[in-house]
Amino acid sequence: MRHINSLTNTTVKSLRALHERKYRRQSGLFLAEGMRIVMEAIDLGWSPQHLAFLDGRQDDPLVGRLIKAAAAADAECLAVSHDVLAKISRKDNPQAVVASFAETWHGFDQVIASNGVWVALDRVRDPGNLGTIMRSVDAAGGDGVILIGDCTDGFSVEAVRASMGACFNLKLVEISEDAFLAALPSWYCRHGQLIGTSLAASVDYRQADWAAPLIIMMGNEQAGLTDALTAAATQLIKMPMLGRSDSLNLAVATGIALYEYVRHAHPDKP
Repeated sequence: MRHINSLTNTTVKSLRALHERKYRRQSGLFLAEGMRIVMEAIDLGWSPQHLAFLDGRQDDPLVGRLIKAAAAADAECLAVSHDVLAKISRKDNPQAVVASFAETWHGFDQVIASNGVWVALDRVRDPGNLGTIMRSVDAAGGDGVILIGDCTDGFSVEAVRASMGACFNLKLVEISEDAFLAALPSWYCRHGQLIGTSLAASVDYRQADWAAPLIIMMGNEQAGLTDALTAAATQLIKMPMLGRSDSLNLAVATGIALYEYVRHAHPDKP
């Protein structure tokens, strides 16, 4: 265990840099903040690379459990001052614990082999939306999230925070639109369905065929799905808009679609 009070410490600078996507990709690491999220990751078998905690909290039973688990994984345990923790987290009032983990990405072959449900997101920009969607996918018993094209990072601090740890229980796939479209014939051959959302669709989401294996494809927050992705869908659905609004928040719409899948796939669940 190392005690660090210096804001210019090399390790502190490296951890702070993980707020930037390019440094996450260079190092292969990302940050998770908060005792609950870090504990969730460890309980799910993720091994931290670093564990930074507020010096003086070592005797807290939960912090002690995290330190023991991190040490068992050969993680670097850092007892740091409040100012150092604030620098790492970029918050004036930081969580008591911050940990780094190695990013884990999966290939589209994991989707092809699946018999469950995935959410595919086309050019999602908002990390809060992405994290909330990951949380909903996990709650609905989904397999994972497919990030198509130029998406926000699934391992950004904001996305991990908004997922409330769900990112550790899901598979994340990054793929270009061209590669996604090229892989779809293998998905169709397994009788997999691809449901897309469109304002121009004629099928109410409650009338769709929600049988798995299934990919639920959701479009960019402003522009919706591209023409090519829309054309690739085996079903296009819409959600009724009864007021003046002509669209729903992406995370809200995804949650509605996921639980319509749950309603059909698990009718025994109250």
